[in-house]
Amino acid sequence: MEDLKLNVLTKDQITVHLKESCHVKYESEIINEIMENLNNNDFTKLEWFQQFGDSLRTITLNVYAYRKQLEFGFTEISFNQYGWFTKPEFLDQEKLIFGNPEHYMQHSNIQVARGINNVWTNAVSYTFGCAGGSSPLSVYGEQFNSRKDALAAGLNKLKDLMMAKLNNTDTTNYKQPVIIATLKDITAAQINMVQLSLF
Repeated sequence: MEDLKLNVLTKDQITVHLKESCHVKYESEIINEIMENLNNNDFTKLEWFQQFGDSLRTITLNVYAYRKQLEFGFTEISFNQYGWFTKPEFLDQEKLIFGNPEHYMQHSNIQVARGINNVWTNAVSYTFGCAGGSSPLSVYGEQFNSRKDALAAGLNKLKDLMMAKLNNTDTTNYKQPVIIATLKDITAAQINMVQLSLF
């Protein structure tokens, strides 16, 4: 459904698309909004949706991205060279490293940052020495009222990930010295947070 133009002639296309495709909840809600505006001949709202792309998929994903960024106070509407919504730049970004900072396969990190409206989020990247995972700072991340809450949640998540692999017999993927060093740094950070809250 490329080069979609939102007008009364597209209702049948969208109806077929809804029947033939699977959608997550937010996609269905946005498509239903578009259909409602088509049924009401609300061309002002249709033009608003149309600015987000030239296909139903692009429009729904970009509208969702825009609405998620609004939750962090970002209001700009802009797109990259491929037509996808531009990721906003979070404020007060901070990265804390746990484990051996000299070697990327031996340390994990937690990033915290805030939106314009002081809603905070975090991102956790972790390694067990070989296996691991990562997530970027994103408007799709969990939301927190403060830096402290975002950091505390990140520390708890990283600790849970490490504890789940502590004493794992697969020492190729789950190197115990890396896990132990990371847990030690997490404990120190949690103690420091408690001490700071006392003053």
